[in-house]
Amino acid sequence: MLYLEDIEVGMTFTSQEITITEEEIVAFGLQFDPQPFHTDPDAARSTFFGGLAASGWHTAAITMRLLVTGGPAFAGGTIGAGGQLSWPTATRPGDRLHVTGIVESVKPSKSKPDRGMAVLRIETLTSDSELRQLFIVNTLVFRRPE
Repeated sequence: MLYLEDIEVGMTFTSQEITITEEEIVAFGLQFDPQPFHTDPDAARSTFFGGLAASGWHTAAITMRLLVTGGPAFAGGTIGAGGQLSWPTATRPGDRLHVTGIVESVKPSKSKPDRGMAVLRIETLTSDSELRQLFIVNTLVFRRPE
């Protein structure tokens, strides 16, 4: 388990890789983002994306899974406290995604001595290093109990 005292600017991590299937994209789209470019491979060809594309929220959910299972093991869990999220390119069926991260800053709380914040730059990349999602996230990190 990592506590605030263990985290330093410049620390990096890389998760394992997972492959995204057409079936997963369609299932997520049907349940949470029912637009043709997420749910219908044939109809998706005539859209902005030119083919089936995962919802950005699906990519975000995959990123969270990879972060929790392959990122830093923060004591108390991986707790986000806001950030900036962007999807420069669409996740496609067959993409093999992994997450890389770097600690950009660490700051103890002035008002709550048991915690602090770390800013992480989280990139969701394909096996060919194509950036699918960029997430700059403020992460709550607890201090080591005394």
